[in-house]
Amino acid sequence: MQEGYGINQRIVEAFAQEGVKLILTVDNGIAAVQPIARARELGLAVIVTDHHDLPPELPPANAILNPKLLPVGSPFRGLAGVGVAYILAVSLAKQLGRSQGLAASLLELFTLGTIADLAPLTGVNRRWVRRGLQRLPHSQFAGVQALIQVAGLSDKTDVKPEDIGFRLGPRINAVGRIADPQIVIDLLTTDDMGVAMERAMQCEAINDQRQQLCTQIEQQAIAVITATQSNLQALRVLVIVQPHWHHGVIGIVASRLVERYGVPVFIGTYEAEDSLIRGSARSIPEFDVFAALEFAKDLLIKHGGHRAAGGFSLRAEDLEALRSRLSQFARECLQPQDLKPRIQVDVQANFSELTLDLYGQIDRLHPCGIDNPNPVFWTPNVRILKQQVLGKQNAHLKLTLREPSGMADSGSMTRQAIAWRWGEYYPLPEHLDVAYQLRQNQWQGETTIELELVGVRHPTVPGSETDSPSISLCHQQRPYRCQLIQADGKPVIQIHNPEGKTLLVELGASTGWLKAAKGDGKAVSLSQPPYQQLVDLAWAALTAELPRVEGVGVQPMEPQP
Repeated sequence: MQEGYGINQRIVEAFAQEGVKLILTVDNGIAAVQPIARARELGLAVIVTDHHDLPPELPPANAILNPKLLPVGSPFRGLAGVGVAYILAVSLAKQLGRSQGLAASLLELFTLGTIADLAPLTGVNRRWVRRGLQRLPHSQFAGVQALIQVAGLSDKTDVKPEDIGFRLGPRINAVGRIADPQIVIDLLTTDDMGVAMERAMQCEAINDQRQQLCTQIEQQAIAVITATQSNLQALRVLVIVQPHWHHGVIGIVASRLVERYGVPVFIGTYEAEDSLIRGSARSIPEFDVFAALEFAKDLLIKHGGHRAAGGFSLRAEDLEALRSRLSQFARECLQPQDLKPRIQVDVQANFSELTLDLYGQIDRLHPCGIDNPNPVFWTPNVRILKQQVLGKQNAHLKLTLREPSGMADSGSMTRQAIAWRWGEYYPLPEHLDVAYQLRQNQWQGETTIELELVGVRHPTVPGSETDSPSISLCHQQRPYRCQLIQADGKPVIQIHNPEGKTLLVELGASTGWLKAAKGDGKAVSLSQPPYQQLVDLAWAALTAELPRVEGVGVQPMEPQP
């Protein structure tokens, strides 16, 4: 918290005074030109193991191990920092003739770190993670066993990447973000199960605190963005800095803001009596964070990272200049159509096709993760029969969905679904197109297939040559959205206003149904202004251009459905 990430000059000089002869970095150092030059001046040898993108000038280390120095097609190029350390440790042990049993046990730590660091599950990562996942339920580490118990995974015979990404990894990472990392060092090095359980419980409590901090900062950030009415379509990047935010968690908040707004996010907080800013960045696929930081490096004190994420620091007086520079870079590489959350879907499916046998076939392709994703299915015009919030602070949604009659082989089918961190969108509209991944649920000895929602949009008309996406229109200087949907087998015009109200009008009807964002609706006569004018405008817009749905671009719900 005092010195930031990575090696610095103070550390180097302290090591020299202590008589240290060798500095070995892990997951950092590739951009630390001056500290490493100072170490060499003082007679220390330096080995850098890192995986971050290469800066224009490499440090003068004795050796650099970085997969980014390998050809693009190398199966080792996707290694995370933990992977580089794993290879060095195992290679050294073999050279010393002491590798018996070591490689297998360290593979567990490689697996935890590779998934938690969001490394691509391709090349050697995929091969080794597959082996490591098989070992984790019977881990040789007392600390891993304790962590599995605390995370509620002790009954699982097969650990999936998502179990690490959402349950084990966060409990480890939270400690390094907001507490004393020695807790995790003790956790992963002790052979005493009592000590391991004690440390695992500390990880659990610290992770709870981390979650609360993230939620608090995210809500504050949303409030600031709403109050300032930032024109993200024009800026094409979000730069937000506020005092008193915990630096250890702002990177997580940046990821959530990317999900919410669909633009690259640079988030920071003030330090050193508000004279300095230290921040983190997270990106969308079309935007290179490291290249953007390089583009603005004359305004930065320190920076580093890779395409998807990075860190930086700067003088507070340079904030507006940085905001302008990043916006300039974003306008050069991003198009307006890039600036919305998008989900790439693979195939349309009926609920009747989502069988345990299909899940088993997909499961044989695991592990899935970054750059090797689980398949995403979508089903049009699904009806939400039930929905309820659940979890801490009602953060998630649990739903019962029914597909339209006629889609399944015999009538319509229902499926249970979960939508993580969608609690704020409750209640969702009654009819939606849904995009989802499959998950297996075991309850009281029965195994079923559930849907994990990854995106929704207002429904199109299934099976029609005039499938209708959402179209924007303006009436009396007010924005609206409209689409043509299918409700109970009949075409219906649906119009949304900025306050979250929805007008539903069956084609040819003289009355409509006006629904508030929350609560019941009421019947309205189209003879009352402005209803008929709105319906006429919407019908004209919808019939002017009715593009076919292409199975891509499934959008998460906006704050006001």
